[in-house]
Amino acid sequence: MAERFERHRQPWTQDEIQKLHLLAKKNMPLKAIAKAMTRSEESVKDRAKSDGLSISKLR
Repeated sequence: MAERFERHRQPWTQDEIQKLHLLAKKNMPLKAIAKAMTRSEESVKDRAKSDGLSISKLR
């Protein structure tokens, strides 16, 4: 059963963006970043792509 997130289509805050950059630099997998930030994997992936970050795709 997939996890549901209540924060549907919420804008990214500056703190969340900084946290995303930090976690991506630590080479955390996409699934772990999404769970830590309580956002969907798709949302995290899209934001990382728009910021020019690379995220490991380990599952």
